[in-house]
Amino acid sequence: MVDASLEKREPSKRIGALRGLLPFIRPYRTMAILAGVALILTSAVSLTLPLAVRRVVDGFSAGDYQLVDTYFAAAVAIAALLALGTGVRYFYVTKFGERVVADIRKALFDRVINMSPAFFDNILTGEVLSRITTDTTLILSVIGSSVSVALRNVLTLIGGIVLLALSSGKLTALVLLIVPAVIVPIVVLGRRLRNLSRDNQDLIAQSSGRASEALSAVQTVQSFTHEPATMSDFARVTEASYTSARTRIMTRAQMTVVVIFLIFAAIVCVLWVGARDVQSGAMSAGELVQFLIYAVLVAGAVGSLSEVWGELQRAAGATERLVELLAAQDPVTDTARPRALPRPVRGEIAFDNVGFAYPSRPDAMALDGVSLTIKAGETVALVGPSGAGKSTMLHMLMRFYDPQSGRITLDGIDLREMTRSDFRAAMAMVPQDPMIFATSAYENIAFGRTGASRAEVEAAARAAAAHDFITALPQGYDTYLGERGVMVSGGQKQRIAIARAILRDAPVLLLDEATSALDAESERAVQQAVDHMATGRTVLVVAHRLATVKRADRIVVFEKGRIVATGTHDALVAEGGLYARLARLQFTDGSGEI
Repeated sequence: MVDASLEKREPSKRIGALRGLLPFIRPYRTMAILAGVALILTSAVSLTLPLAVRRVVDGFSAGDYQLVDTYFAAAVAIAALLALGTGVRYFYVTKFGERVVADIRKALFDRVINMSPAFFDNILTGEVLSRITTDTTLILSVIGSSVSVALRNVLTLIGGIVLLALSSGKLTALVLLIVPAVIVPIVVLGRRLRNLSRDNQDLIAQSSGRASEALSAVQTVQSFTHEPATMSDFARVTEASYTSARTRIMTRAQMTVVVIFLIFAAIVCVLWVGARDVQSGAMSAGELVQFLIYAVLVAGAVGSLSEVWGELQRAAGATERLVELLAAQDPVTDTARPRALPRPVRGEIAFDNVGFAYPSRPDAMALDGVSLTIKAGETVALVGPSGAGKSTMLHMLMRFYDPQSGRITLDGIDLREMTRSDFRAAMAMVPQDPMIFATSAYENIAFGRTGASRAEVEAAARAAAAHDFITALPQGYDTYLGERGVMVSGGQKQRIAIARAILRDAPVLLLDEATSALDAESERAVQQAVDHMATGRTVLVVAHRLATVKRADRIVVFEKGRIVATGTHDALVAEGGLYARLARLQFTDGSGEI
């Protein structure tokens, strides 16, 4: 099952969740240091500008115009240095953010692509994609911009307060009186903003998940005229996301109003006191202008920090979601000390008292004490009513799930003692609903074996009775088949999937209703290909159409997760029971003869 933390989590109470990004930041310390140096330089330069302004104002007051020219020239030089430093900072900070987020996205994808199907039983694929895209985009905004802005404003705030104190201790004291009044709403409203941001991200992920699910099944939605209900469902989740976002925006707007009012009220108060000091001769006009500029810089820094704080709160929530995904436990894992599957693989398979129930239906046993040994090179057919456990046998053999009791072995070795990639390399599977990728016919078949030549791909297509229809496509093997193979029919999809399995040339072949969508002529051609491919291989065939399994070495009949009969077609028909009843339904000629 998916970690419960992915579905129900405690609200974040701290910005420290951003520490989850440190493993991705550490490899690029040099880039971060360069960005930091440029940041310090630009902050320091910006703090020298008020000094030049003070000299200019006092120079005008004293009539020293030569000094004024010098300081105007200095101001231009400072501006040039500030522009250069800002450009360098932008380059390194943005590059750093893009690099870190690219690594996060790769790490997330690498994590989820290796998760077993059991992991996806309780989480929508669209939600996972939302975390990889939406959440990482938010983190990119923070790393590539907000953090830089925050650090720059912290430096400006600290430097500005120091220079304010040097300019006028009395006025600085007045400025500092307002700081607690500004910080309190930032902290209080910021905490609420963080939780609201997290809820908003969760709802966005739900919206993305619903959209992904609906669009992937658009033909089903339209066939059942379910568009209004689907649109209504999506609109409901989207509106909930908007409502959450509106509340977040309102909270942030309130924080902005309070902070800006307090800051500028303080500036007006300080300016009034300073103006009286100039009148009394306690300070010069240039000193007041200098102090005022520093006060504006400090006030702007505090106001900007309140804005950035909101972004950091959102990023903290997004980081928690990403870290949860990276740390989620897969129900199926490889052992720390795996055994190697001996080569060449013989293909002997054994199910030893296997019991299994799907996580979503823990009270319904999909397999109930199943024991079955399949000899190397044997073709065994699994038949029975829908839901009897036939496809589950193949899923267990591919170790998409682990049994709750018993064990499954390949060539005498428990699957759990090997890495999944090791024993899966010895298997080829044609699923009941074959996956066709949004690429060419050639690439779809070549997916079966990395590095296969074009001649091998075409030979596999011929063996699967797919060559003729592929060559009739507009660009032949290079024809784009569309998302999930929408450009080809169901039977053509199955033949491409069978060609993929043939190309894999694995010692164990698993066929799950592999010919269910084929017409009679194609089925005969594919059956001949499968019979030829079965030579020297272990083959498990799941089928409802018993005509495809009559020639199997052995037929195993399943009912309610248990094996109820085993034998050849003729023996099982003669025996009576479930198989004979199924055969009579499919093969009867009207007289009752099979």
